[in-house]
Amino acid sequence: MFNKVIVKVPPESMINGISSNQDEKPIYSKALKQHEEYVKALGRCNVSMISRLAKQEKYPDSCFVEDTAVVTEKCAVITNPGTKSRKGEIGEVESELKKYYNSIEYIKKPGTLDGGDVMRVDNHFYIGLSKRTNEEGAEQLINILNKYGYSGSQIKVKNYLHLKTGISYLKNNNILATKDFVNHPAFKSFNLLEVPGNEEYAANSIWVNNKVIMPGGYPETKKLVEDAGYEVLTVDVSEFRKLDGGVSCLSIRF
Repeated sequence: MFNKVIVKVPPESMINGISSNQDEKPIYSKALKQHEEYVKALGRCNVSMISRLAKQEKYPDSCFVEDTAVVTEKCAVITNPGTKSRKGEIGEVESELKKYYNSIEYIKKPGTLDGGDVMRVDNHFYIGLSKRTNEEGAEQLINILNKYGYSGSQIKVKNYLHLKTGISYLKNNNILATKDFVNHPAFKSFNLLEVPGNEEYAANSIWVNNKVIMPGGYPETKKLVEDAGYEVLTVDVSEFRKLDGGVSCLSIRF
């Protein structure tokens, strides 16, 4: 169960954030409203505290706070984001996490790691090797996790920005995934919920205290998750999608 959540208010500069689609910029006023609804959805999941960090205009992508840290019950790991313009984002998140953790670890260069590439399944962590996370960063994280009694393994990410762009663990041995990961041998022991090809964006969803928050507008995937026994809360994150972001990217949950 999650008790605490960290989110970060989107800056106006997000319109200049990193994106694979430069033709469509986020509408800032709309993004703020969507972020507020996202925070409300988290509140409906019975978390005891939501820490809302102030916007930082010098970091256009800083609302995607998940990429800056990997958290467990025993320690928090401050990442070294794989994009140069995002490396400064870790400072404020580090300060916030020090309020709750005595043990803070760090991914150090030449290792790079984005939190969006880390999917936790109970005490095991799957780490995506992507354009943002390199093998050195993944190995550092595994060594840190081992020190605290956790395990980790690496998964090559070919067609997505991050590992969790295409796969999400929903607890109770259920994984929501695109076709790329449904056929992956690492996940053969799970109950795999395959996202329809035309709804792949919905593969990035989050389990929060027996509810699942997922992007709105994907009815087949919503039914798939509901049929698996979950209450689904949908949120509009269209403006964050324009920056290649999804539901998980917008919070750190612990």
